[in-house]
Amino acid sequence: MGIQHWGAFGGFQNKTGALVGHYTNGQNVITAIPHPSQTPATTAQINQRAKFKTVVSFLSRLTGLIRIGFQNAHGAKQSAFNAAFVYNYQNAVIGVGPDFTLDYAKFVYSKGNLSSPYAAEFLTDVPAKIKFSWLDYLGTGIGAQTDMFTVVVYCPVLDQFVTLANAVPRSALTYTLQLPPPFSGKVVNAWVSMVSADGKLASNSISLPDITVL
Repeated sequence: MGIQHWGAFGGFQNKTGALVGHYTNGQNVITAIPHPSQTPATTAQINQRAKFKTVVSFLSRLTGLIRIGFQNAHGAKQSAFNAAFVYNYQNAVIGVGPDFTLDYAKFVYSKGNLSSPYAAEFLTDVPAKIKFSWLDYLGTGIGAQTDMFTVVVYCPVLDQFVTLANAVPRSALTYTLQLPPPFSGKVVNAWVSMVSADGKLASNSISLPDITVL
């Protein structure tokens, strides 16, 4: 329903019938509702939409981590999520359209100057658990023992994530993550990163080799 804010001779805002009213640059503008294109999408358009959907559907489930991870890695007119989208769209998509997927080894949810978990490794020797470990070293020279460890685990078969921010401080050098029982026997991918204790600095996220959960 369109609403007239300036009397009978003023413009209106919102939709009424087949028209849309809005106020732009000091003028009342009324336009017709755009009609969907009747021209079939080209192969290039279909592939572009599929590639876009592949990245957005993956990233959208990590929005909270991306907001922190890309907080210092985006332009003045760009959100952290948009910066993460652009990076992964350009670097982490593989496949032949429209059947795209992500190269998990190249996917990132965090980019920053803080030192990542140095020489990070993981193993699974207990059912539905993964043990992560790293060394007491600041690879970039920026960081502190109070930095907090973040982990992301993804199971492609189940299409499910397990994420945990601020799990333990860098000084712990190890962390064991509990996974849901359905993850047992499945191949998973994992990424780890660090965030400063005040939440203002983040490291690059690191991709770890895939592993089959015990």
